[in-house]
Parts: sequence; structure tokens; C-alpha cells
Amino acid sequence: MARPDVRPHRPAIEIADILRRHGDAYRRLHAGHLGRVERRVMSAIVACRTEALGGHMEACDDCGTTRIAYNSCRNRHCPKCQGPARAAWLAAREADLLPVPYFHVVFTLPAPIGAIAFQNMRSCSKPPPRQCRGSPPIHAGSAPGSASSPSSTPWGQALTHHPHVHCVVPGGGLSPDGARWIASRPNFFLAVKPLARLFRRLFLERLTAAFDVGTLNFFGDLASLAQPAAFAAHLVAMRRISWVVYAKRPFGGPAQVLAYLGRYTHRVAIANSRLVALAEDHVAFTWKDYRQNGATKIMKLKPDEFIRRYLLHTLPDGFHRIRHFGFMANGHRAAKLALCRKLLDRERTAPNGGEPPPVDSDALTWPKVPACPDCGGVMRIIERFRHRFSHSGASTQSFRCDTS
Repeated sequence: MARPDVRPHRPAIEIADILRRHGDAYRRLHAGHLGRVERRVMSAIVACRTEALGGHMEACDDCGTTRIAYNSCRNRHCPKCQGPARAAWLAAREADLLPVPYFHVVFTLPAPIGAIAFQNMRSCSKPPPRQCRGSPPIHAGSAPGSASSPSSTPWGQALTHHPHVHCVVPGGGLSPDGARWIASRPNFFLAVKPLARLFRRLFLERLTAAFDVGTLNFFGDLASLAQPAAFAAHLVAMRRISWVVYAKRPFGGPAQVLAYLGRYTHRVAIANSRLVALAEDHVAFTWKDYRQNGATKIMKLKPDEFIRRYLLHTLPDGFHRIRHFGFMANGHRAAKLALCRKLLDRERTAPNGGEPPPVDSDALTWPKVPACPDCGGVMRIIERFRHRFSHSGASTQSFRCDTS
């Protein structure tokens, strides 16, 4: 019986193709204000899975087919690298789910504050105040539970800047003495209006503190906010408007929680699969217009504008896109989860009748050697190689690292 075709699907157009074709012109045009992070992202995406990063030779155990596989760039903004990383991260997080309802909570910054956040991404992307890190008290006498922030996504479908944070929050928490689990109501987490007011107050307090110590910068249309009086007046206006916090009904179960997480963790500005056309004068891609019930449309942008919007969403060095709080905090996650399971009387639901061993998600980031594209057999690495580079960044020589 013939084996199924296992050749990996490659999108017709990739972000790397756009950067190869138009990246040099963009660098020349924006040389004065193109930052180090943006330059590094562009170079990494172009080099990803090419001879510039080296690679290895694979051979099939069954039919003897050989091929060269080039290394990935492992940059978190690269569309080709985030699929395997996401799958490995989800596999590691599956063991963390508790047998309780989970709620989806979204915090969104109003546009005038989002503009400040865009010009001060490092200051505005720090972890929230301690008061917001766990679930607010479920009822009198309960301690904050946990809130996991799976993805901070500062963009919309049209690649515009739209700062918001998605959170997955378990419906309950540990009592202050850690002796019992206090559950929320089955289909209700928290009233969103009080939560929105709390979010507004705490964010503006942190923004004011950052301004007072001189860590905020203002450019262009916002330059006037550098004056204390203007900044204070701006915040007064922001306190008068309603901020948006949205809490969805609970997920249907652990499988649905993971399906949701898979859409937002390790997310990049735009997937290669959304690109539909690349020409000298435009780039076309699909997007969903949520003002028209999520209708799928095609947007055309000049290459320079497309690259500009794509680079809007590069994250500063040290920015943690995925954060965990409360009993999900990294420092005590295993111990707290074991306590939660014990209190929920569900400890035996874990494999082998106990707490699953911790999983090193970094060790699982890269996929195993894929199947043979001709017969589906096992491909094994028989030789590794890497490339040397000239000072200009061009590959000048390849040489073997090891053989097997």
C-alpha cells in the first residue's frame, strides 16, 4: 500500500519573500529611525531555514532518500518558527489545567492611552500591579486565585496598533489559609464594569508614576504631553471615559481551553497563510472586518507600508509575552497546582495517579525529524554543517560540524 503524501505544505507567499524583495529599500528609506530590534527581526526572518543559518543532511532509513534541512531562526516574530513552539508550549501546559471552569477575560486600552503605550512600550508592558495579578476575590473571605495571561496582542487584523491583553482565568481560588478551594458561580466570573474601573484606576496610577520618574517619552502629535499640566489634563479626560473589559462565558472544557490558547500563544502579527499577492507596488492579504460580522476581505498595501505595519509589532528585548500570576506563578506553580488538585479531590485524574512531572517546554520547542517526503519513512540526521559569514552578513563558506 502506498504511503500518504507527507510533503509539508509551504505557503505560496511568505513574509520572508516580502522582506527579500523590498527589505533593502525599506532599510535605506528608514535608516534614520529603524531600531536594532527591527533590523534583527528582518534579518532573522530572511535567513530562517536557509543556508545562512546552516543545517543538516537527513537520510531515510527505508528508501535512502537524502535531503538538506536548514536551521530555523527561532525568532519569536517569525511566522515559520512559532507553529512548532506553540505546539510544544501547549503540550507542556496541558498538565497545568484544573478540572474547573475557565473564563476568558480581555482588557483593552482606549485609543488615546494606546498611543502613549505605543511610544513607551517598555514602560507600559511591565507586569500589572499586584492587585490585578490574581482573580479579584470571588466572595468575602476568599483569596485571589490565578490569572494566566496567554497573550498580549497589540495589533488588529489590519496590522494596526490595538493594545489588549487576553487572559484565561480559572473560576475559583485558594482560601487565604490554603485549606480549601473557593469556586466562582458556574457561569459568571466577575462584573465587568467594576473590573473596568479598577483596571482604569490602576493603569493610570502606574502611568502617572512612570511620568513622575521621567521614563515616558512623547513624540509627534503627543509631544505636548511632555508638559506636566498637559499630561495631567489628558489623564483627567481618560478617567471620564469608560474602559473596556470583556469577560466571556466559561470554556466548555480543557480541550476548548487549549484550542483557545493555541490561537493566541506565540502569535505573530500576521501568518504566512493570510498573504495572497506580492508585487512591486503592493502586498495583498486577507483580514476579518469585525464591524461587518467578521466578513473576510482583502487589503492591499504598498510594500513599504506593509513592512512598517509588520514591524510595529516587534516586541522590545526582555518583554514577556506570556505571563502567569497567582497560583500559576512560575516560582510555586507545581506545589500550588498539587494543592489545588488535592482540594478538588481530583489528584488521581493526572497520569500515573499523581502530579505529572514538570515539562521543560524549551526542550520541546523544535519538532522531531519529519517523515521522508517520498515514502513516509524515518529520516535520520547523518551530517551537520554551518556557515561562516563575512562582515557584510553574506555567507562565504560552509564546513562540516560533525557526522554520524
